[in-house]
Amino acid sequence: MTIRVTVWGENVHEQKNKVVAEVYPRTMHGTIAEFLNREDGIAATTVTLQDPEHGLTAAKLAETDVLIWWGHAAHGEVKDEVVERVAEAVWSGMGMIFLHSAHFSKPFKRLMGAPCNLSWREAGERERLWVTSRQHPIARGIPDHFEIEYEEMYGEPFGVPEPLETVFVSWFQGGEVFRSGLTYRRGAGNIFYFRPGHETYPTYHQPMVQKVIANGVRWAYNPEGRLANPTDAPNRPIGKTLEPLEERGPRLHHDGEAGYR
Repeated sequence: MTIRVTVWGENVHEQKNKVVAEVYPRTMHGTIAEFLNREDGIAATTVTLQDPEHGLTAAKLAETDVLIWWGHAAHGEVKDEVVERVAEAVWSGMGMIFLHSAHFSKPFKRLMGAPCNLSWREAGERERLWVTSRQHPIARGIPDHFEIEYEEMYGEPFGVPEPLETVFVSWFQGGEVFRSGLTYRRGAGNIFYFRPGHETYPTYHQPMVQKVIANGVRWAYNPEGRLANPTDAPNRPIGKTLEPLEERGPRLHHDGEAGYR
């Protein structure tokens, strides 16, 4: 079994900022795909914002088991029809991982149904991540805590729905804390949000961060077949019920007529 991963990169900072280009000469999405391809049982490819349909055609999503999303400077440039396509893929069973500032991306907000807001500070401060869900598959092989020497601060409150699980909590040098590893289930799809990854720091070169993301891929993967039409809301007519049913009272719609009851 090979888990097919697509890494979506905004690919803006790497092209416009010299510091980012030096930290990630192979781009952030390229760096993430590269370390994932060293993992047994994972095959990763990349697409970017600049590709036709942002690289997320129906065909590409159909062959993606887990989609990883990194965005920051160009959230608004992502087309709404692509956002809906991604959401439907998740509802049908595709796994999804959102990294760092993808908390404010259109797909994350669509799937969360919430503002997804937070406080932040770019000061290159130390971040200490604590495992808050021991024995969780995403934390496999991770010690009770690990540190990232230079990171952007994200602080609570984090405007997201209550998660299925909180796997990591971060403490920052300035004193703030943040729920930095959250899991969700949307339809048949597993979602993991992982906070670290500011573009001017070498976060995705760090072994612990790489391990968490690889673990996240394996956790998010759903081996079952995709749901064909996850947004369908079919009418079940009276004449085809499993038990005898006699119609009572007035009806707004007749069987087979468009609309919802």
